[in-house]
Amino acid sequence: MEEEMMDYTPDIYTLIDEEGDEQAFELLDVLETEDEQRYFALIPYFESPEDSLDDDGDMVILKSQIVDGEEMMASIDDDEEYERIGNLFLERLSEMFEDSEETDE
Repeated sequence: MEEEMMDYTPDIYTLIDEEGDEQAFELLDVLETEDEQRYFALIPYFESPEDSLDDDGDMVILKSQIVDGEEMMASIDDDEEYERIGNLFLERLSEMFEDSEETDE
């Protein structure tokens, strides 16, 4: 049986922090809530897999904000909102990986 290989090209975004430093992030998931707010789950992206070994692997969660008619990613200042959305992403990502493991077997 011939296995199909999937071509995986991650969505990479370069974000600029408050100090003006740029860092590349890989988009893991996008979530739209009932109130039509969009959120993004990202992790730091490294060209070399060896570089990712030194990273703490923390997921970054940002929300959509429209500025001058363009969608931008912005930090979430409200701790309760951040916690709620973070938990939703963790549940979704956990389900994705569980489904992936089941199809691999």
